[in-house]
Amino acid sequence: MEICISRGFLVFLFSWVFLLGCAGKEPMPQGTAEDVKEPVLLADVAATDAFIRAAEVVVIGFFQDSELPEASEFLTMVQNVQDVLFGFCTSSHVLSHYNVTVSMVSLFRVVDNKRQDLEIRDSKEIDATKLGRFVRMNELRWVTEYNPLTAVGLFNSMVQTHLLLFSDKSSPNHTERMDKYQEAARLFQGKILFILVDSQAKGNDRVMSYFHLKKSQLPAVALYHVPDEEQDVLPLGEVSLEAMKDFCNSFLQRKQVKDNLELEDKLIKQEL
Repeated sequence: MEICISRGFLVFLFSWVFLLGCAGKEPMPQGTAEDVKEPVLLADVAATDAFIRAAEVVVIGFFQDSELPEASEFLTMVQNVQDVLFGFCTSSHVLSHYNVTVSMVSLFRVVDNKRQDLEIRDSKEIDATKLGRFVRMNELRWVTEYNPLTAVGLFNSMVQTHLLLFSDKSSPNHTERMDKYQEAARLFQGKILFILVDSQAKGNDRVMSYFHLKKSQLPAVALYHVPDEEQDVLPLGEVSLEAMKDFCNSFLQRKQVKDNLELEDKLIKQEL
């Protein structure tokens, strides 16, 4: 089967996703009997709302009946996905409040105030592996590490300006860099998605080459605007909060001026 991939940066982000899909189902790590992970049971709207606001990313399984096959697959998936807060709800009142009419797994994320839903209309078409892939594809955080699955969620976000930090995760300075990077991410919530690209990870050299970066220039940050593929790159001696703030604000201001000029030009042509 021939797969056509769109131009520019999409080539780098989605090529891995297609390869992953063609490879079939990957095995999921299994928990031990002593390490059973249970979702939080949500019985009312107030508890559910508080749960959603409790973390950067939360996932809730909404089911009319806890005995449904898809509910069982959800509980299996919970055991195998780490670092995510899970909830489980069968309350008809809560399901109605969140407009759930069929079995559904919903992911809520604070970084762009988005809810991502996976409706389950045929339990035979879903399993723990597919549910886990849905979570991994959409679990965007203050700082999301780029990989084949998160690439999909990044491009599904309404936030279309992305800042990429190219850094070696094995570097002794990486933790300090990430602290500053995450601090900056909170300042630009809803405006810019912050992404970490591990310069040592296999395949990430293709992403660096797209931005014309070499490892000798790292750490560096690159801004990318999805609709028109405009980009800007800033090599950094050290990652500082002020440098990232200035870089991001300058880029956003330029984009705003450009958008305003294009809008004015469009209105003039319409009047003519």
